[in-house]
Amino acid sequence: MNIINSSRRNFIKTGGALALGTTLPISLVELAFADTAENFTFAYISDAHIQHISGNRFVRNWDQGLKRAVAEANLLTPKPDFVMFGGDLAQLGSKPELDHGAEIMSALSHKVHYVMGEHDYYLDMGAYWEKLFGPQYHSFDHKGVHFIVLNSIRTYDDWTYKRWPTAEQRMSEMAGLDNPNGSPFMVGDEQRKWLKADLDKVAKTTPIVVFSHSPLQKIYKGWNFWTEDAEQIQALLKPFAKVSVIYGHVHQIQYNQIGNISFNSVMATAWPWPYPSTYAQTEQYLPKLTVPMNRADPFQERDATGWQFINVANGRVDLNFTLYNNSERSVIFNPKAKHPEDRAYQAESSRIPPQNHY
Repeated sequence: MNIINSSRRNFIKTGGALALGTTLPISLVELAFADTAENFTFAYISDAHIQHISGNRFVRNWDQGLKRAVAEANLLTPKPDFVMFGGDLAQLGSKPELDHGAEIMSALSHKVHYVMGEHDYYLDMGAYWEKLFGPQYHSFDHKGVHFIVLNSIRTYDDWTYKRWPTAEQRMSEMAGLDNPNGSPFMVGDEQRKWLKADLDKVAKTTPIVVFSHSPLQKIYKGWNFWTEDAEQIQALLKPFAKVSVIYGHVHQIQYNQIGNISFNSVMATAWPWPYPSTYAQTEQYLPKLTVPMNRADPFQERDATGWQFINVANGRVDLNFTLYNNSERSVIFNPKAKHPEDRAYQAESSRIPPQNHY
């Protein structure tokens, strides 16, 4: 369908004024479900990690990443129907961080749906976040597509309510990436019951798009690139013909296919994370399909934060990543192979060596 290439050209054209100065971590998602729904677009911003220093001072680099993404979203052509924010607006879940992040996001000229991240949640269990942005999980229908927003970063009650003397310590422990005092993420019984009831009302031919913060799959438990009840969520989604899961949290390119479900991560506006395979001292399950990104240049503050043009064509997700000071990437769903593939680098013989930094 010509609309896909035309939309991408228009997106790049209108974003060009900003992209000349920096490459931004924003996704434009086009849904082209042919005869099952109208074509439309939405934008995706994630993982801002707004961090309060003191008074009215915040970490400038994290502020700038989010501000630039918001500015670019407002320039998108075609104009997106709505914007998704993929979680971790705040770093330590405080009122100043959430208020400051909400103020930056308020400059968007589009309706916004929010996903809860662990950095938003574990100080007050998301209470203030809910006052600002609404329920922690919900669903909505838009032009023939059923969207589901989950809070996938809950954990066991004993860890949450009985282990830590203060809410601040609980938040600090969960905020660490490589932290033996953390606890695995999960959706939990309450949401799974709600999800089953929600899906029972949806026709099995309806395209489903699920937004979560953590991957709804198990990749590396040590960094919570993991959802404890992932298999149970996947089982609830299995009856549907076409399902796409889009998640944040990992700050890197990941993609996978499990049965009927395509999984794709989006980039962060804050910083990139390394891949578990470069570090893990215990077992990790980075999807074999995923061709990792080259390492980020520590001297380039926006390197490997990138932006993604996402096309969901006929119910399958394609991502086109533009990575600042790095090699561009396109991860496209291959209908013959029935899974996503990197357009240029999927074959091992086609891959390039890591960047050299000086």
